Amino acid sequence: MNDTTYASPFSWRYAHPSLRELFSERERRKLWRAVWVALAEAQQRAGLVSQAELDDLRAHAEDIDLAAALAIEREIGHDLMAEIRVYAKQATVGGGKLHLGATSMDIEDTVETFRLRLALGRIIDAVDVLLRAFAERIEQHADLVCMGYTHLQPAEPTTLGYRLAVYAQDLLIDRAMLAAAREQMTAKGIRGAVGTSASYVRLLDGSSRTSEEQENDVLEKFGAHARDVATQTYPRKLDYLLLSSLAGLGASLSKFAFDVRILASPGFGDIAEPFGAKQVGSSAMPFKRNPVMAERIDSLARLLPAYADVAWQNAATNLLERTLDDSANRRTILPEALLCSDEILALATKVVRGLRVDERRIAETLRVYGPFAGSEAVLIEAAKRGGNRQELHEVIRESAMRAYEALGAGETNPLARLLADDERIAQWVDPAEVRQLLDPSGHIGDAPERARRLVQRIKDTIPPVEDGHGPSAAES
Repeated sequence: MNDTTYASPFSWRYAHPSLRELFSERERRKLWRAVWVALAEAQQRAGLVSQAELDDLRAHAEDIDLAAALAIEREIGHDLMAEIRVYAKQATVGGGKLHLGATSMDIEDTVETFRLRLALGRIIDAVDVLLRAFAERIEQHADLVCMGYTHLQPAEPTTLGYRLAVYAQDLLIDRAMLAAAREQMTAKGIRGAVGTSASYVRLLDGSSRTSEEQENDVLEKFGAHARDVATQTYPRKLDYLLLSSLAGLGASLSKFAFDVRILASPGFGDIAEPFGAKQVGSSAMPFKRNPVMAERIDSLARLLPAYADVAWQNAATNLLERTLDDSANRRTILPEALLCSDEILALATKVVRGLRVDERRIAETLRVYGPFAGSEAVLIEAAKRGGNRQELHEVIRESAMRAYEALGAGETNPLARLLADDERIAQWVDPAEVRQLLDPSGHIGDAPERARRLVQRIKDTIPPVEDGHGPSAAES
């Protein structure tokens, strides 16, 4: 980090170092040179580049001199051409054959799609790590009954495992979208100024090689392939597909983090994110245990739809065969969207793995509000036995409102007594059975089974961790 000038937080504070390195300027230029070498290799097969020239280019492929390139760029205003001049000066034998027939985007877009696919692979790996963490927690708490909420008001009971399964199910959807975006991320190809391959067709005329064979040779080095049709760039629609998929991931993690914050507040107290023994919650209030990781997830996730919106604009305004409307902002939105996603995935994994569950508070909340949820079981049983569902609903509603007033006055929830003593209920359901039906633990349906089913789907979807290979970079 250079602390004498502005540095993006993503360049030193957020995301894994390996991903920051992938999007570094030095790595970008090394990959540019790798494309030039691959192009020279393909052209050597056509007799356009000698072995000595190719060997010279290979020998200097790692000799990045950023200061020299930036000095030239300040003079000529073109970063890739500046790098060509530095490389050609270093490779005095082969430098004259650099970039033969190429346009800038042949090189830049090949590198860009390579980096994006590689970064997306790492993001998907990080999603898998998080899904494994969720799976463990879901299994652990599949049967732990807790209060469910709609409109942020007590509703009916659920289980903590089932609630966690909701977040994990969203992540499975995100994983599928990210995998699809990675599959769609195709290169522009090695096709020249407007994508027609005219320069290469002329260059290779009279040789035994075609421009398509040359392109395939180059792209194969980067595990890439191109579509049938290209302009000067790969379709900028693919950037939008990528960033909108990341925005979807951000939405899922933002909801999870926000729910953690709500449930960690004093009025709930069911769960909380991990809090270190020496962690400081507030500079002014030493007692504070702020949910800072969940808050950071929510803060960073807000950036992701903004990046996607810019990518939409780029796709919509990349006019005719190419304009430069996209060039400057893509230097920011593409790496930062991936770095941002990497950070919130790492944070979410820490939260899930270290999630603190307060079973005492969960049981207390159920004791207070659970009987209201059980009233639906009373309604159903009375209706099954011949009662008028609409009339019974009003009877139970009246008693529930009286019970809420009693709770507000600091009294114990009287709902069980009110319903058991009501003759309009007792004619259908025995008072002792009414009290039994109001027990919220018996009103969770098939939530535990569905939660475990989701765990199995996670296990069926993501690859297992191979023994002896240790954690992935995303887990470290």
